[in-house]
Amino acid sequence: MTHRITIERNTLSFSAAHFTTFGGECEPLHGHNYAVFVELEGDLTSDSWVFDFVELKRITTVLCGELDHRFLLPTLSPALQISETESEYEVRFGDRRYVMPRAVVAALPMDNSTAERLAEWLAGRLADELRSRGAGNLRRITVGIEEAPGQAGWYTLSLSP
Repeated sequence: MTHRITIERNTLSFSAAHFTTFGGECEPLHGHNYAVFVELEGDLTSDSWVFDFVELKRITTVLCGELDHRFLLPTLSPALQISETESEYEVRFGDRRYVMPRAVVAALPMDNSTAERLAEWLAGRLADELRSRGAGNLRRITVGIEEAPGQAGWYTLSLSP
């Protein structure tokens, strides 16, 4: 039998700037106060829990901190021309050019900084952290990234128990 736990919003959040590309276009640079939802599904441990809420919040908060007050740069974007030096990133789309210090950039291995891709990235990072803590009972991680109230992207990652 599978059980599940959820944690959400409140302290699980980050503020970041981004733009997405779509259909040959590029949004203007803008930001969101993102809210994060996490759901773990799995078998109960011998202590009768899926995973410790406090530890899950701690892990998720640390990962959100990697994105907080950063520009979210999708380094695998086929639509962006990205160059980097020791101190900065230069990002081009058509005639637009952005130059940002490395310290304010979260360089993410994704093709677009959509809520869906951010949810996928966070689910993968959570899976790695949970595996490293021996959470072999988990079957599935679902992450939601809310850009605005009522507007969220979701990703579910299946795990081998």
